[in-house]
Amino acid sequence: MSKFQFKQFSLEQDNCAMKIGTDGVLLGAWAPISHNPYSVLDIGTGTGIIALMVAQRSNAAQIDALEIEENAYEQATDNFENSLWNERLFCFHAGLDEFMEEPEDEYDLIVSNPPFYAEDYKTNDEQRDLARFQDALPFEDLIEAADLLLSENGILAVIIPFKEEERFLAIAHEFELYPTHITRVKGTPTTEIKRSLLALGRNLIDTPLIDELVIEIGRHEYTSEYITLTQEFYLKM
Repeated sequence: MSKFQFKQFSLEQDNCAMKIGTDGVLLGAWAPISHNPYSVLDIGTGTGIIALMVAQRSNAAQIDALEIEENAYEQATDNFENSLWNERLFCFHAGLDEFMEEPEDEYDLIVSNPPFYAEDYKTNDEQRDLARFQDALPFEDLIEAADLLLSENGILAVIIPFKEEERFLAIAHEFELYPTHITRVKGTPTTEIKRSLLALGRNLIDTPLIDELVIEIGRHEYTSEYITLTQEFYLKM
């Protein structure tokens, strides 16, 4: 199924190596917008799902997205143009290092669902590998970019494997970016924590908000918290 239908927009994904998954939806629904961001940057946008979800949730006037892989870039651009918010969305066909050479603006919110599989997981599909592997976007590069591009009160919001949380926060600390909210995600109440949703800013907070999100009680039996988070998007929530 190439077309994915949400309540207020649809996405084509047949030319994207990384299809729409729970991680992107979680970050798009969770990323903090209470500080009313004017400008947003989605690093490694893929289909454009996170940028589109932020467009639906916020009044941000400028939502830029960055995609290095050509097919995904073209698909994201089409998805943006076919949405209700096409005047606010723009996709750059560039890598992060290239984008940082001549930064256009500061951003009040930077979001990213970065590729995080280790070197030894590589397959024969170069396009999929580029989308999935950490050497395409190391955490150090992402955090350095956020330090350069975030506005004074801007927020970096990411979703990463829980096992990488400590390392990510340690790197961020070196760039004086500090957690404000951490949500740890479990598939079911009895499974291990799988993902960490992290929001970071420039101000050191003594006690960041730390909470947990469980997705399902049973197969396709979603928790009230997950329904509350995603019901503005999923058709069947």
